[in-house]
Amino acid sequence: MSVTHSEQTHSTGDIIASGCGCCHGTDANGGTAIRGTRGPGESHESCGAKDGEGKEGGRLPDNVEINPLFARPKEARSFPKFIMPREGSLPETAYQVVHDEAMLDGNARLNLATFVGTWMDDHANRLYMEAADKNMIDKDEYPKTAEVESRCWHMLAGLWHAPDPMDAIGTSTIGSSEACMLGGLALKRRWKEAREKVGLPTDKPNLVMSSAVQVCWEKFCNYFDVEPRYVPISEDHKVLDGHDLDKYVDENTIGVVAIMGVTYTGMYEPVERISEALDRIEERTGLDVRIHVDGASGAMIAPFIQPDLTWDFRVRRVYSISTSGHKYGLVYPGLGWIVWRETADLPESLIFKVSYLGGEMPTFALNFSRPGAQVLLQYYMFLRLGFEGYRRVQQTSHDVAKYLSGEIARMDDFTLWNDGSDIPVFAWMLRDRSDRKWNLYDLQDRLRMKGWLVPAYPMPVDLTQVTVQRIVVRNGFSHDMAEAFIGDLKACVKYLDGFRSPMPSEAHVSGFHH
Repeated sequence: MSVTHSEQTHSTGDIIASGCGCCHGTDANGGTAIRGTRGPGESHESCGAKDGEGKEGGRLPDNVEINPLFARPKEARSFPKFIMPREGSLPETAYQVVHDEAMLDGNARLNLATFVGTWMDDHANRLYMEAADKNMIDKDEYPKTAEVESRCWHMLAGLWHAPDPMDAIGTSTIGSSEACMLGGLALKRRWKEAREKVGLPTDKPNLVMSSAVQVCWEKFCNYFDVEPRYVPISEDHKVLDGHDLDKYVDENTIGVVAIMGVTYTGMYEPVERISEALDRIEERTGLDVRIHVDGASGAMIAPFIQPDLTWDFRVRRVYSISTSGHKYGLVYPGLGWIVWRETADLPESLIFKVSYLGGEMPTFALNFSRPGAQVLLQYYMFLRLGFEGYRRVQQTSHDVAKYLSGEIARMDDFTLWNDGSDIPVFAWMLRDRSDRKWNLYDLQDRLRMKGWLVPAYPMPVDLTQVTVQRIVVRNGFSHDMAEAFIGDLKACVKYLDGFRSPMPSEAHVSGFHH
């Protein structure tokens, strides 16, 4: 005899309702499994139904999931976009909505605009999830993570030829922008304290840098009341190279920023030549001006594939160096590093000690609570790859960049600004041709239709009449993908060359990303 809805019982004899998710589930073989026991007439604890209320006996409770598609209760509506919903939703529903929003973003593998890492291996992903709850600031609760952080920046100090890596001092940061802020603050504080000792005014600090600096340096000067002094780049001086530096440096100069991998083009600024120019200024004026090296990209490239290039602590005037762990450090977004040559180079007045986390802890980062997972990921990459592994990865990216720049240089339409010989980044311009009906912004849009993000943008002040396109080659962009890109680039140029009239003159939107 078949068991009816009202007759179906647990082994204890309790009558249950069929079709209710709080009492029924699916076993490993796909059959019906019964969970829990209740007495006749008792309410279901999870859904509030009574016996007899189920898919055959009445309405289904709102919080019971029917299937994994968008057929769950209340899903036939849109969520508010800018106010918090009054009621919650099933986790599967919330997940799907957010997932589908994010799915509409671009394909990171085809993004040739960003410097930021977009891939790590499965072991790193597992480690990331295991460490997602670690707070880098809480060194009392997470002492091993704090120790790993110290190991990492000591490794970097050695990589960058600090005189005594164990006497250096450094910290992790959210990104290299925060690291640059800390470098700038240390320069300013050192300058201020030195002037106060001899009774000189400290109200007009300035910072000297290229007009092609990343926007974080503009932010630093704005936030911390420092006059930015931009040395303009030009066709003759494509980077800050020490030329005319004496026109910008004076007694109020807190330091000079040298960039190892200019954001606009990827070119190195010659730190040694900048230092020599400052030597000559000191001989003439007595001014001892230090250098901060913004090595967001290049500080994790040059040590591995250009080891003879002198740019780091081997240069006496280099006071501090910053880099992005999440760029060519090969870690997911959210990690930067800064290291000072010696412990004494970090002004004591910038260090704070807090006692309310379980022990007295020094801190000198701008942020307080911040993820510890990325620090562990950096250590993982150092152990996983070692020096030789990093060398192979960076050399491969460099080789792909050189291949791409060579292929683009051979096309009649383009002239290279640089060829990717520094970091694996290069830019090109459009050659003048009277009959051409398109520009680099049109090419940018056409490439985007094929999935490729290749930004077009004007160069900085004094060169804004020059528009370039730029490619950033990162780990994972293979030679095969490079060949595919060149094929698409040529196809796009051929398509655009077929126009008999100019493209619509709508305002061009730069795809440039800092």
